[in-house]
Amino acid sequence: MSWVEAAVLGLVQGLTEFLPISSSAHIRVVSELAGWEDPGAAFTAVSQLGTESAVLLYFRADIVRIVTTWARSLVRPELRGEIDARMGWYVIVGTLPIGILGFLFRDVIEGPARNLWLVASMLVIFGVLLGIVDARARNSTPLDRLTLQHALVYGGAQALALVPGVSRSGGTVGAGLLMGYRREAAARYSFLLAIPAVLVSGIFELRKIGEGEPVDWGPTILATVIAFGVGLTVIVYFLRYISTHSFRPFVVYRVALGLVVLGLLATGVIDA
Repeated sequence: MSWVEAAVLGLVQGLTEFLPISSSAHIRVVSELAGWEDPGAAFTAVSQLGTESAVLLYFRADIVRIVTTWARSLVRPELRGEIDARMGWYVIVGTLPIGILGFLFRDVIEGPARNLWLVASMLVIFGVLLGIVDARARNSTPLDRLTLQHALVYGGAQALALVPGVSRSGGTVGAGLLMGYRREAAARYSFLLAIPAVLVSGIFELRKIGEGEPVDWGPTILATVIAFGVGLTVIVYFLRYISTHSFRPFVVYRVALGLVVLGLLATGVIDA
C-alpha cells in the first residue's frame, strides 16, 4: 500500500465511519475505482481503531461515568436502577450479536461478503429501508427509556453491518428510529454500542498481523491517524446536524452511489 493510498483511505474512513452510508463500502468502492487492491477486512478493522479513538475522546465523560456507575452497581444494589448502570449492561448485551456472528462467519465477512455486487445492493436496499423508517419515525423517546429488549434489537441491527454496504450506524440508528427513539438518542447509543465491537475487532486483526500476516505499518498508521482526526470532526457536526434534520440526504446519497456502482459493474467498467 502506498502512502497516497493510505492517506485517501484514511480520509474516506474518517468521513464515512459515523455517517449512515457504510465506511467499508466506500473503502471497497474507492479502492476499486482507483485501481488499488482491496485493502481487506484487516486494514478496515485496524483503521477503525483511529475513528473509534475519536469516539473515546469525544464521549470520554460519558464513558467514565457509565463504567464507574456500572462497576459500583455490582456491589451496591441501590445503584442498579440508575441509567448509567443500566447503560453499561445495555452496551454489553447489545454487543453480543455482532461478537457471536462476527466470530462464526468471519471467513465469509473477510471474503465473499466484500463482493461489490453485494456491497452496492446493500447500499441501495438498506438506504431505502432507512428512508422509510426515518420518514415514519416518531422521534420522541429519550435514551434514558432504553430497555434490555431494545438493546438486543440495536445489537442485532449492528450485527447486520458485518456485511459491507449495510452501515453500522445506519443499521443501529434505523433500529432506534423504528422503536421510536429520537434521532440524537439513537445516534448516541449507536456510538457507545460500537466501542467494544470495533475495539475487539481491531485488536483481533492486530493479533493476526502479529502471527505473520503482512502489513505496511507506515501507511496503515498514517491512515489510522487521519481517520482519527477527520472522524472526530465528523462526530461533532453529525450529532449537531441530526438534532434538527432528517437522514434524507444520506438516504439519497447511498442509494445513488449504490445504483452508480451497480451500473459500473453491469457495464464492465469495474470488477466485483
